[in-house]
Amino acid sequence: MKKLRFYSRLLRLLAVLALGLAMAGWVSLLERFRRNELMALRQRLTRRFLAQLAAALPFRLSLHGQLPERPMLWVGNHVSWTDIPLLGGLVPLSFLSKSEVRSWPLAGWLAHKAGTLFIRRGAGDSGLVRSQLLRHLQHGHDLLIFPEGTTTDGRSLRSFHSRLLASAVEAQVPVQPVAIRYLRDGAVDPVAPFIGDDDLLSHLLRLLRSECSEVEIHLLPPLDSQGLSRTELSRQAHTAIAERLFGSPAALPVAA
Repeated sequence: MKKLRFYSRLLRLLAVLALGLAMAGWVSLLERFRRNELMALRQRLTRRFLAQLAAALPFRLSLHGQLPERPMLWVGNHVSWTDIPLLGGLVPLSFLSKSEVRSWPLAGWLAHKAGTLFIRRGAGDSGLVRSQLLRHLQHGHDLLIFPEGTTTDGRSLRSFHSRLLASAVEAQVPVQPVAIRYLRDGAVDPVAPFIGDDDLLSHLLRLLRSECSEVEIHLLPPLDSQGLSRTELSRQAHTAIAERLFGSPAALPVAA
């Protein structure tokens, strides 16, 4: 029975990946013949693909809060690569991701065609990244960042890199804090986190073989960026997410 369930999930996932390849191929074709802005189209197609991908994963999703009605900078805690399909299937979004993702087989190419912005850690390109984020927000496109800069096991929340929120201050765009939590049998899910030496394929197969787990997505009240420094905006976003995940910043577990 478990093998049958695994192969059924795998076939469904392969069908979704085939859909993603078709969409990305179409975008590649349009890039050759159209010079106008394709980001809105990329985001619409990406949302459709990610919603299908999220549905193919063994999660039961519960959404709390209201989806924003205007473009915002989404800021969330980061547990796994699965955060991206779960959040990206809600609204048309673009993402900021570490540059290593660009080299992932298939997934990296799909992310590139979806309009993902890539950042090299420690490469001194913060000015370029900031200008890219600012331009993206000024054109009215939603953008999701994970300001911890890495994933955790879901039991802690690392400090936020405030420089990643500078674009929201400059563009005077509100910030949408979002808290994501993975639960299994009422406790923190040990399977979902993508951490340490995990590789994408091994983690994916482990997920497909597991029982369904619960995922809570909490859309917290938006933060007005006007009149705030990037440090204060980052602090407010961090506090809001920490309170939702752990009850109180004072009781916040310390990230390693």
